[in-house]
Amino acid sequence: MAERTGVRSALRAFLRSEAAGGIVLMVVAVLAMIVANTGLYETYHHFLEDPISPPLPGTDVPMNLHLWINDGLMAIFFLFVGLEIKREFADGRLATWERRRLPMLAAAAGMVVPAAIYLWVVSGHPASDTLTNGWAIPAATDIAFAIGVLALLGKRAPTSLKLFLVTVAIVDDMGAVAIIALVYTADLNSVALLGAAVVLGAMYWLNRARVFAIWPYMLLALVLWYLVFLSGVHATIAGVLAAMMIPLRRTPGAPDAKDSPLHRLEHGLDFPVAFIIVPLFGFANAGVPIGALGIEQIFAPLPVGIAAGLFFGKQIGIFGSVWLAVKMGFAGKLRGATWLQIYGTSLLCGIGFTMSLFIGALAFPGNQLLIEEPPPPCPDVPSPKLRVEPAIVLLY
Repeated sequence: MAERTGVRSALRAFLRSEAAGGIVLMVVAVLAMIVANTGLYETYHHFLEDPISPPLPGTDVPMNLHLWINDGLMAIFFLFVGLEIKREFADGRLATWERRRLPMLAAAAGMVVPAAIYLWVVSGHPASDTLTNGWAIPAATDIAFAIGVLALLGKRAPTSLKLFLVTVAIVDDMGAVAIIALVYTADLNSVALLGAAVVLGAMYWLNRARVFAIWPYMLLALVLWYLVFLSGVHATIAGVLAAMMIPLRRTPGAPDAKDSPLHRLEHGLDFPVAFIIVPLFGFANAGVPIGALGIEQIFAPLPVGIAAGLFFGKQIGIFGSVWLAVKMGFAGKLRGATWLQIYGTSLLCGIGFTMSLFIGALAFPGNQLLIEEPPPPCPDVPSPKLRVEPAIVLLY
């Protein structure tokens, strides 16, 4: 009985943490939009874009706060995501095929259908060859935002629905990580990539040698991040790779066991990721100057494709796949949840923020036609960035 109570308590704490983090993220996103649409935009822009440190050895790009957040702090976010994925597959809700079937099917359909809708919308446009590179933007679900919204329903939302949403988002994150690693990479530096493989091998050896101290893994993870940063693969992938090497003790009924390095590290990262790193990312990337948006920009193929993919694609993909799976006997219906509640959850999966913004920044690097509007009144402030944020932020 004590074990079962411990599991329920850990689950409640997790959901409360994600919910609170999602609410903080909403507030920060709104704050960023307010700042970007007032006289504070100049300060906001310089705060993020002015160099704060020289280029890292082996690079020629001065490091500004925006880059440190997106490539540095977000690597810690991806480390946390990787730890969560490994735990769920080894010792959690995705440990058996019976538990994996429905959320994996829903997540896969929830990525494919939005991408297909996006590609359909942008097809035929004169710039479609460039726009098609953003096909993965509407495929991602923001777990913090979605859980934050679902938490507002309180006890009216059954636990099975919350577990389903969390699991779909975790599998969705796996897909997004794979897309970033395989699709959105620059020219590869083979020497740096080889060095990264050596460091990863050293972490694997530590794991096999049953070294349970966390600090050696973190030191090697830092070196791994630097080498991946140099390699051309996006640096945040280092976080996921490092997470796969952290030792895990299977501990049924004790999700925060002190003798499990993975559980300890995940528990230690929970607060800073939810309440510092992700909000900082949101503040740095959600500053959309709405005043610069006209009807022509709002209804351009890029924002319409993203909005349609997130709003319609997630509903069709997730709800449709769950309905078909249940009707065909592939999986059972979520316990205690009505079809209307399941449909509402598929709507929540259409909130694309952290991952969508992140993929959007990788999809159109340096493309001035997609990221800039005509110069604003202030002559010394570069044009407001209008990449993909209007469709992602304004929709929700």
